[in-house]
Order: sequence, then structure tokens, then C-alpha cells
Amino acid sequence: MLSIIIVNWNVKPLLERCLFSILKNAQGLDYEIIVIDNASVDGSREFLSNFLSQFKSGKPEIKIILNDRNRGFARANNQGFNQSRGEFILLLNPDTEIYGDALQKMVTFMRDNKDCGVAGCQLVGIDNKIQLSVRKFPSLGSQVMIFLKLRYLFPHVKILRDYFQYDFDYRQLAEVDQVMGAFFMTRREVLDQVGLLDELFFLWFEEVDFCKRVKDAGWKVIYNPESRVLHHDSQSFAQLLSFRKQRIYGRSAIHYFKKHFPYRIYLILPLLYPLSLLLAYFSQIFFRFFPTKYEVVKKRR
Repeated sequence: MLSIIIVNWNVKPLLERCLFSILKNAQGLDYEIIVIDNASVDGSREFLSNFLSQFKSGKPEIKIILNDRNRGFARANNQGFNQSRGEFILLLNPDTEIYGDALQKMVTFMRDNKDCGVAGCQLVGIDNKIQLSVRKFPSLGSQVMIFLKLRYLFPHVKILRDYFQYDFDYRQLAEVDQVMGAFFMTRREVLDQVGLLDELFFLWFEEVDFCKRVKDAGWKVIYNPESRVLHHDSQSFAQLLSFRKQRIYGRSAIHYFKKHFPYRIYLILPLLYPLSLLLAYFSQIFFRFFPTKYEVVKKRR
């Protein structure tokens, strides 16, 4: 069985499209859907209640969890993990739509590649262009560039090209460090071995940390272009203002480095954190009053 876990926050129209794309294209697959809503106020909860009533005694099995507050991405997904019954578990963003037999192909891939602990697919935008969905694990240099907003001034320096994998061939199957959490498939055996997502990550880095623990445990993380999924690209995250994004991102990056790097390296990011917030505040004001071509680059983060 495949357990599909979707965490929703205020993207009702996209959530509807996501769910109906699963129902349309997962025929013949043994699966369940678990939706966790993080206290949305856009009508998502009413839609989910009506949606659930249609499947109370049918297939697939639908489970809905309505949180009384936004519990964050990692904690909400863990609620789904704890309710899931599948051999394979898919974390799926609500701003995605399933194409054709993408789910069936990924389940088959996981069954055929028993050393694969996490798998991601090819993500495409509404313009049908392939999205960047593979990255290296974070290095101190790449995160300093991001903290200090230098990636917008020097986007093509080697340390950033390596981190963001700008030269990665998205047409080829490959073992990678991490895949984007928009479509993130793992297996029950992996969860039993490495544990759930770290709930100290409210947002960002939870899937990076999970991939790191998976690879450290001897499993592979694999990008599989044979499955293709539409991704509207971080619509929930787009609702957060730049300053708040930087605050959450910074805290998550610091926690990741505290877990996986020596203390002398980890300590650099907390020292830079106040400056990163100040830069985020001023950049938010600047782009509000002086929108330029650089705003387009900025929004891709």
C-alpha cells in the first residue's frame, strides 16, 4: 500500500486539484490519502469535511486531521506518518498535480530498488519547464551566501552552483544528496530505522535533515525522471513575508548545522543570524517601493 500524506495551509483551490488528480490517476493502485490541515482560514477545512463525506465507506480510504493551529510542516507530516499504514509513504505538497501513472511508476521503482530510502520525481511548472528539485547538502559557504543575501549579487559562483546543482541533468536517473519535499517518497522500513521528521524544524531543512540521516544509515536518495508531476511551486510558502521567511529559514539552518557540523562551524550561523534578519527587513522594504528585475530572481528562493 501507498500512503499519501498532504499538509495543507491556505491553498484550497490547489488542494482540490491535487486530490482530484490523485483520484483520477491512481486507479489500480492500493493507496490511502491523509490530509493534515494546519488551521487554514480559506475554506479548506469545509472543503475537506465535504470531501471526506464522499469516501466514508469507500476506496480509497481518506483520513483528515484538522489542527487547531499551524503546527509546522515537520510536525504535521509526522501526524500523517503516525496514521499511515502503507509500505511506502509519499509526502506530497498540495500545490502539485499527479500526471498519468506517476504514482504507479514510483511505487514500482521503490519495489525494484530496495536500497533506495528516498526517491523524488521530475517536477515541472505550469509552463511545462523542468524545475530545480535536487540539491547538495548545505555547506557553510553556501549558507553564509544565503544569510547575507549575496546569492542575489553573485548567483553563479561555484559554491552556489554546486549547492543548487545548476548543472544537474534532470533527464537522467541519479543518486543525489537530497530531493525537494514537494514529492518525497520513502518506505516504512526507513522510518523504522531513522525515525520521523525532526519537529524542531518548523519549515525548511526537515527533508534535508531526513535525507542526511537516511544516507548516513546506508540508504540511497535517488532522483527518478520517469515520473513527472506538476508543481505550482511553494504556494503556501509564498504567503509568508520576506522577513518572516528569513527568520524561519535562519532558525532551521542553524538547527541543521547544530546537528550535523562541528561546534566551531555551527557557531558562525547564529552570529550572522541578526544581520540576516536586518538584511531581509531592508530588502523587503526596498523591493516593495522599488520593484526591479532583481525581484524576479528574489522570488525564486
